[in-house]
Amino acid sequence: MDTNFALFTVFSLVLLFAAFRVITAKSPVAAALHLVLAFFSAACVWMLLQAEFLAIALVLVYVGAVMVLFLFVVMMMDINVESLRAGFWKHFPVAGLVGAIIALEMILVLYRGFSLDEAAPLAADVAQMGNTKALGAELYTRYVYPVQIAAVLLLVAIIAAIALTLRGRKDSRHQDPSEQVKVKKADRLRIVKMPAVRPQAAAPAAPAADAANPGGQA
Repeated sequence: MDTNFALFTVFSLVLLFAAFRVITAKSPVAAALHLVLAFFSAACVWMLLQAEFLAIALVLVYVGAVMVLFLFVVMMMDINVESLRAGFWKHFPVAGLVGAIIALEMILVLYRGFSLDEAAPLAADVAQMGNTKALGAELYTRYVYPVQIAAVLLLVAIIAAIALTLRGRKDSRHQDPSEQVKVKKADRLRIVKMPAVRPQAAAPAAPAADAANPGGQA
């Protein structure tokens, strides 16, 4: 057993354990932290496969940005974990069966792509490039249209998310700068004339006992 295979086995086992803890942890914060561990383990596996760009992108984008946002949202929201976990073990067999079918389909589709014997040899100029440079050249030459379509879809999703977040509320109060500029001096200051006579205070009411016995008789 060489070093690469031993490291691949360790990181794969850690990845499987972290992924299992993501769906079985009782605390949402613990589940998010196990997801971070799963991302790190997957990045290490990609580093062993000499896919440095994918590993760095996974750490920077998902661990450094997405998971930090998830942690902030989870810690700020008061999530009722019991209601979310209600019926989990009841539906676990069906969910496990569906997950196993999806994993089998992915293996059948991707298995031939990992066969090194049938892989076409790289060109001499491509073999001298780094993985990141070769991936960039492949994306923006052969797959430039799919990349542009994906960019447009992401842009539409960002605009839709901003539009849904910034919906106007009826009870919100805001100022219109264009209306503030049109205000005249008479609208800013209004002098109201009021009488300077102070109203007299009302006489105190008679006590209830005196009102019931005005003569003071026993």
